[in-house]
Amino acid sequence: MKLILLLLLLSNAALAQNPQAQIAARAGLEQKLNAQVPLDAVFRDEHGNRVPLTAFFGKRPVILVLAYYECPNLCTLVLNGVLQTAQDLKFDAGKDYEIVVISFDPRERPALAAAKKQTYLQRYGRAGALDGWHFLTGEENAIARVAESVGYRFAFDEATRQFAHPSVITVLTPAGKVSRYFPGIEYPARDVRLALIEASADRIGSLADKIFLLCFHYNPSTGKYGLLITRVLQVGGIGSAAALAIYIVTMLRRERSFAR
Repeated sequence: MKLILLLLLLSNAALAQNPQAQIAARAGLEQKLNAQVPLDAVFRDEHGNRVPLTAFFGKRPVILVLAYYECPNLCTLVLNGVLQTAQDLKFDAGKDYEIVVISFDPRERPALAAAKKQTYLQRYGRAGALDGWHFLTGEENAIARVAESVGYRFAFDEATRQFAHPSVITVLTPAGKVSRYFPGIEYPARDVRLALIEASADRIGSLADKIFLLCFHYNPSTGKYGLLITRVLQVGGIGSAAALAIYIVTMLRRERSFAR
């Protein structure tokens, strides 16, 4: 116990002496499933027009990405991961779902958003995506409201002039409620497809897609969907073990009865 306490004290002391570690510790993610995103929050689109978030909701599920456009590291990997997933999906951005990217750096302006949009639309290469993939900038208050609603925490490091932040994308319902989180920088198309179908309230996907969804179970600890048969086998295994135990106890009792 004393050793654990000593290690905690040493860890806290090291953290106190390292400002960058303190900043990194402030960043993170708190999953808030079913939380409501503030659709009245106003941002600027890539043309500089003021638009409320509600303009991107109401009809289709939304993949929300919080990033900043001049990020030299993680944000680019996140956006590339979204691009790869979008390319692998049979659903089309702008037709079946929306992608909304919000810069959490209030210093960034629509020109940066426009450049990012052009780059990713060219790489995506599907018709109709112009009105389905959005890159927004905004003021600090609007950014904070959205980040808080989905449990996304970030912090600015003055020494490096960079942000510490988590890497995650969030699937939202057409009404703007949090449906699923996908942490990391790679998002399997199958899992995102299932999440979009689930979040859409049956507005997208064929009958086969919906039957496919019934065969899978979402695991919030991993952020992935697993075959439901695994759960069935687990339950079946527990049931078999219980039945075997009951059988053994019954046979032992019978044996004792005969002995008497």
